[in-house]
Amino acid sequence: MAAKPVQKLTFKKDQFVVYPTHGVGKILKIEEQNIAGQKVELIVIEFEKNRMILRVPVEKAEVAGLRPLVTAKNMDEAIQSAKKSASAKRVIWSRRAQQYEEKINSGNPMELADVIRDLQRRDSTDIQTFSGRQIYMRALERMAQEFAAIHKIPVDDAEEKIEKILGVPKEIDLDAVGLDDEDGIDSSADEE
Repeated sequence: MAAKPVQKLTFKKDQFVVYPTHGVGKILKIEEQNIAGQKVELIVIEFEKNRMILRVPVEKAEVAGLRPLVTAKNMDEAIQSAKKSASAKRVIWSRRAQQYEEKINSGNPMELADVIRDLQRRDSTDIQTFSGRQIYMRALERMAQEFAAIHKIPVDDAEEKIEKILGVPKEIDLDAVGLDDEDGIDSSADEE
């Protein structure tokens, strides 16, 4: 049985792509440059959020992990995966945090879903550590960038949509003055 030929990725101008460590970018052009006496074809990618331009040699694009956006169906599967119960946390936090960072930098939506699943707040009483919240927000933003590009919506809207699908509770406004519903008494008043 003959091996299947490997399908080489092709990229074109104005295409949205994912670069694992930087997230979603847009191809500005594919250009040739003379580097050390050799002609090299480069994919020029703009990452608007980071205000960065990256040039990736076409020959090295696949090895570097550059890829087209996933399909809407694959993104939906990743989000559904993030709805599952968090995995057991038997590893010390510093090691887990390192594993989460590696998953975020993979650029893989299913890996991002693992991080989101493990670190999301399940109800409004869940407390997150500062570092856990930061890692969660990076994973959510990275997933939202791709979700936004697929559905042609702003990233902020994509983040809200993903959290709504996951059922993540809204942040509590600690400065809000609460009133007791039954008697109209300000429940935040000092009791002495």
